[in-house]
Amino acid sequence: MFFENFTLAEVAVSGDKIRLRHGGSGPPLLLLHGNPQTHAMWNRVAPRLAERFTVIAPDLRGYGGSFKPEASKDHAFYSKRAMAQDAVEVIQAFGFDRFKVGSHDRGARVAHRLALDHPERVEKLAVLDIVPTIEHFERANMEFAMGYYHWFWFAQPHPIPESVIAAAPDAWFHGHTSRSPRPANVFQPEALADYLHWARQPDTTRGMCEDYRAAATIDLVHDRESRAAGRKVACPMLVLWGSNGKIGEWYDALALWKGYCASTVTGGPVKAGHYIAEEAPEATLEWFAKFFSRSSATEGS
Repeated sequence: MFFENFTLAEVAVSGDKIRLRHGGSGPPLLLLHGNPQTHAMWNRVAPRLAERFTVIAPDLRGYGGSFKPEASKDHAFYSKRAMAQDAVEVIQAFGFDRFKVGSHDRGARVAHRLALDHPERVEKLAVLDIVPTIEHFERANMEFAMGYYHWFWFAQPHPIPESVIAAAPDAWFHGHTSRSPRPANVFQPEALADYLHWARQPDTTRGMCEDYRAAATIDLVHDRESRAAGRKVACPMLVLWGSNGKIGEWYDALALWKGYCASTVTGGPVKAGHYIAEEAPEATLEWFAKFFSRSSATEGS
C-alpha cells in the first residue's frame, strides 16, 4: 500500500505552506527528495523507517504541492539556504529541534546546506548520489557537461527552459529520468502519477529551473563563503551512490565528502542507477538502519 499509515498534510512555514507526509513514532527522521520528483520517491522505504522513527517527508519549495515563489534575478527564493530554513520550520512544527536527515539529489544539496547552517539541529546526515555542488562546477569537464547537461539547460534565463518543457512535459519527464540505466517500472504507479501531475504545472517547472539557477549563482556564493570560513558538516555522514550511475564513475565520492565533513564519513555504492531509494529499497533500508540506529558515540568504531 502507498505510504501505509502515513498522513498527507500541509505545514505553514515563513514563506507559505509545505506539503508533506508523516508517519511513525520515535526520533525524527527528515527525508528530502530530488528532481524532478516529490516526497513520493520515499514510498518504498518510508513505511519501514516509520517502524523506528517519526518520518517526515516534505516536498521542497518549488516542487510538488509545496509553495512556489516567483522567479527573481538573484534566485534567492530558491537558494539551498532558504530551502534549508523551510526544513527547520517543518521539523519544529512537529515539536522537534534535533533530527536525522536522509536525502537524495537536489534534496541532498538542501541537506548539505542545512547541516552547515544549522549544525546544532542535524544529528546525522545521509546523502544519496551526489557530491558537493561546488565540486561539480569546479571540476566540470566534457563528461560532466554531456552527462549532466540539464544543470546548464535548466539554469538558462527564465522562461526559456520552462517554455520548452511545458510544450511536452510527459515526454520531457520520461526522457530526463532515463538518462542512466534504470528498470522500466522503477517508479511506483502512484508515485509516478504524482510526479507527472506536478511536472505538468508551469509553476513547478519554474520552481525546478529556479532551483538550478540558484545552484549556479547564489548557492555557489554561499558554498565558497563556507569553504573560506572552514565550515564543514559537523555530524556523521553516510554517502551512497548508484553503481550504475555517474557519481562513482566520475568521482571518489567518499574522499570528496571527507573534505567537507569534520566527523566520520561512511558509505559505498548501491547496485542501482540514480534513483537509489526506488531501485534498491532493501539496500537503502539496510544502510539507513545501520547508520541511523547507531549512536553517534560509536561512529567509526
